[in-house]
Amino acid sequence: MPVRIEAGAELPELALDLTPTLVVSTALATRDFTPVHHDPALARAQGSADIFLNILTTMGLVERFVTDWAGPRAVIERIDVRLGVPAYAGERLRFSGAVASSEDGRVTVRVRGRVSLGDHATGTVTLRVPDDLPEEDG
Repeated sequence: MPVRIEAGAELPELALDLTPTLVVSTALATRDFTPVHHDPALARAQGSADIFLNILTTMGLVERFVTDWAGPRAVIERIDVRLGVPAYAGERLRFSGAVASSEDGRVTVRVRGRVSLGDHATGTVTLRVPDDLPEEDG
């Protein structure tokens, strides 16, 4: 019997340690050479506490959070995310979320990514989920 995705269903938390290596390597992988993403001294000189995640990395992590839950056959149709406080190196970024709506294979998930300063990213992700997902364990 297929899994039913119902409004209110919570997604499992995703927690990531934002090491300097992760912050720098993901900025460089997205060809973002802005110094605030890889040079701590320059980041501090511009008023930041440290280097911080770039936007493309944050968006990729939002996608990962949702697709880890929805599975490899899900297709993201829309992402609407608002950025908040910076996600600095040395922080732990915790994603949580819940299904906001589910109808005819289209699912909208509310997403929240938090660090110690508050919300780093909030928004929704809308995706198509196949109706023949396997049953959940347990």
